[in-house]
Amino acid sequence: MIGSAHIKKNFTVPASVDCQWCPGCGNFPILQTIKNVLQEKDLAPQDVTLVSGIGQAAKLPQYIECNYFNGLHGRALPVATGVKIANPSQTVIVTSGDGDVYGEGGNHLIHAIRRNPNITVIVHNNMIYGLTKGQASPTTAEGTVTPTQPYGVIDSPINPIALAISLDAPFVARANAGDPLVAQKIISQAIDHKGFSLVDIFQPCVVFNKINTYQWFKDHTYYMEEDRDVTDRTEAFRHATETDRLPLGIFYAHTRRKTFEESVDFYKTDRQPMYLRGINCAIRNALIASQK
Repeated sequence: MIGSAHIKKNFTVPASVDCQWCPGCGNFPILQTIKNVLQEKDLAPQDVTLVSGIGQAAKLPQYIECNYFNGLHGRALPVATGVKIANPSQTVIVTSGDGDVYGEGGNHLIHAIRRNPNITVIVHNNMIYGLTKGQASPTTAEGTVTPTQPYGVIDSPINPIALAISLDAPFVARANAGDPLVAQKIISQAIDHKGFSLVDIFQPCVVFNKINTYQWFKDHTYYMEEDRDVTDRTEAFRHATETDRLPLGIFYAHTRRKTFEESVDFYKTDRQPMYLRGINCAIRNALIASQK
């Protein structure tokens, strides 16, 4: 599904739009935080594209008045990369859940970081599959009992922060939906940062995850020092592997790598966006002929 807003002056959807989230869901503060960031940056709705896959978190683009694309489960990143390469002037944001991005989309995440499109990926991490009634997600803690793991989860949870740092992602951060003011600051910096930005947000599921609640995240997290050297990859990785209390804030940030848009050949000599270019029939016909 693709939505487009070319005359709206803000990011607020009509009141008639029916929200499908449960009361108290951690997706609500994330939705408001993203709206606040976009308004703060004075972006026009037609210049923003939100992309998501499948899941409760993946419904978020439907509740913001801008361009959006809801794709297949785990396939948001290829679409977002395509949007950015076709129109580099777009602010492209992926907003989806931990199951969608780290599970079904795990392989795409790895290679999107390698490719380095200038997009922002916001992952609603509630450590459970909320849409499909509470089975373990890739970030569910070992031993957690769920409807489909009645004897407890036996898999080790993925560490998306450590994974992203190991792949030298240009911007890696973690926020807490229960602290929207700080989350807003982090997301704003992620959007401004050049290159692939990952923001993992702890987002309580009030129905299917009775362990990782708002209070649990408050008690088991802390904010890293803001004046630390975020370009120090070794130190960032050390923080990423902490388990007693989980760090919040910006782990790692640098601008050493070229973006995907800067690296592809067709933008090296011609900066005109792909979507504005006409079809070169001679090249197309030659390509077809060569396959016969």
